[in-house]
Amino acid sequence: MNNMSSYNADECAGAILKMSRIEKFFELFSELKRCNEDVQKQKIEELNEIIDEMSDKEFESIFARQTYNKINKLIEEKKLSLENAILLTKNIGYHKITRNFGRLRFFLSSMRFRIEKMISEEEKKKEGKNEKLLVDLYECYLVLIYDFTSELHSICVPLLLKAAMNKEERKGSQKDVEIALLALSCISENRKVPEELYLNEIREIIKYHQEHHNLTRLSYQSAWLFLINRFGDDNSLEEVVVDELHFARETARELEELTRCVDWKKNGEEKKEGKEVIIIGRWITTLNIYFKECQIRKKEHVVIIGCIVQMLRAAKDNHREIREKCTKLLITVSYNTAVEIEDLLKCGAVDVALGEIVRFDLIKSPVEDCLKFFENVCKRLKESKEKENEETKRKEMKRKVFDRLEEEGYEDGIISLRYCFFKGIFSEYILIRYIGDYFVYC
Repeated sequence: MNNMSSYNADECAGAILKMSRIEKFFELFSELKRCNEDVQKQKIEELNEIIDEMSDKEFESIFARQTYNKINKLIEEKKLSLENAILLTKNIGYHKITRNFGRLRFFLSSMRFRIEKMISEEEKKKEGKNEKLLVDLYECYLVLIYDFTSELHSICVPLLLKAAMNKEERKGSQKDVEIALLALSCISENRKVPEELYLNEIREIIKYHQEHHNLTRLSYQSAWLFLINRFGDDNSLEEVVVDELHFARETARELEELTRCVDWKKNGEEKKEGKEVIIIGRWITTLNIYFKECQIRKKEHVVIIGCIVQMLRAAKDNHREIREKCTKLLITVSYNTAVEIEDLLKCGAVDVALGEIVRFDLIKSPVEDCLKFFENVCKRLKESKEKENEETKRKEMKRKVFDRLEEEGYEDGIISLRYCFFKGIFSEYILIRYIGDYFVYC
């Protein structure tokens, strides 16, 4: 009984705290219309601090409402300056990206249409364009919408890169650079951006940081994501990224440092993920694009995959989203023929994938992903069989894989797999045949 009373008291206290943050946000928000511009800036900074303290559920509950329409209405009534409205909107978008939310309700808001109209009007000017205003508008739009049509890139990309090339290291400048690079990273990999609009500038930004370490972790990751998103436009980028800018080495170093900063034992549904966890998730997204496209073999790839394996092991109990991102990345890696099967053995990918299957804890996605990983490995071993001069190497590799699976509980894993299929939980029935044909029988 005492335990139950204590639980209820804690739950009530949490509810009060949660309500007080939301109420405090709207109380401050309502005060904006009664302040001059300077005081508005101060209150917007206070609003930003409140948002930073919120759990993800609190954040979503606020910006699932018509908050953007209210901002637009304050502009129309001349109760909120345009500069401060853009600052507030940009802050919201920044938190949306760093919390990994979708579009929220901005997509259908009147504030979205205002920003689109302002961008169009400013771009139509043949001379005297307000570059600072355009940068602010582009940043707002990209961090809240994620993308826009390719026609806008000819003006947008150079202006955002110009803002991102600010090498001052004071806090305000670093924040401006961070939001510019964050906005650039939102330009989809499906959007074609001509190389002459960005390559020299983004190369300089990355190289300068490698020498002087002037960027925040999020800025550096965003610069890489923008560049890796361009892989589909030009195959020659692979050499720049892999050989000149040393993507594999840099990514491995960043992931190793970030992994050491995370408290992997932290748990709780109401928690707000630390910035390091968010950046790790964005690196994994970047790596997914990289391994889909890159066909250059590098020894450092083993180190990157090893980092992912370590994160998957660390995240398996309390960080489900990172766990799922890691297992999906393993699928992508297993497809990439530039990554040798032997590399997957060396870095522990085979071990950890089997461990996820044997561990089977009713979390469907990671288990399915690991089954798919093994299916890809099996298919690749089968394909190599057709090349007679690789037959000896293939048999040796199959034996290594089999020995490793045997050491790590292979038989229990197969029993688990058969149980899964018997229960009809997964749809990939073909996997059992592949394992029987290409792992066990040499």
